Amino acid sequence: MEKLTADDLVYGYINGIFPMADADGTLYWYAPDPRAIIPIDTYKPAKSLRPVLNRNQFEVRINTAFNEVMRNCSIPRSDDDSVWISEEIIQAYTELHHMGLAHSVETYMDDRLVGGLYGVALGSAFFGESMFNKVSNASKVAFHYLILILRQQRFSLLDTQFINDNVRRYGAIEIPKADYLKQLKAALRQKAKFTELVREKV
Repeated sequence: MEKLTADDLVYGYINGIFPMADADGTLYWYAPDPRAIIPIDTYKPAKSLRPVLNRNQFEVRINTAFNEVMRNCSIPRSDDDSVWISEEIIQAYTELHHMGLAHSVETYMDDRLVGGLYGVALGSAFFGESMFNKVSNASKVAFHYLILILRQQRFSLLDTQFINDNVRRYGAIEIPKADYLKQLKAALRQKAKFTELVREKV
């Protein structure tokens, strides 16, 4: 296969597949069955996170440091952690970001990037890819902000690909691949715009 492009990514996502790199950089495409999703409407922040949100401990921004977020997500979290975000993947998703289809939610303290996540938005589907944090709760706040955006802009599907303990804490569930593809098809028919959260005036 030639070098991964933004068009390859779009084609993959609309067909229910996504790429990951092996340790040697070789790309493979995946379509898990079952598939993990996070129901947007039923998410609730953990009780321990609510004081953090109320204190406005972090400044949240979107799409101001996409490449930096990806590079932080590509750093192994432990000695036995596998790295699946290769330089080729970073370049392709950054290209997708410049097209307005890949987005980052970032958390800052004292103007320093300390956490965040990134993913792809097509139609009313958001495909969550990865997150990182350098400070406790930084990625949880980014995810909370993501959910608020998705709700406000009426996204209908939040894909998180594989189930693991990290996404379970956000309410992730597994559904059969066939059900996922039905939800994906419906979500792609609906329009939604990933944009800054509009704060309601009090």
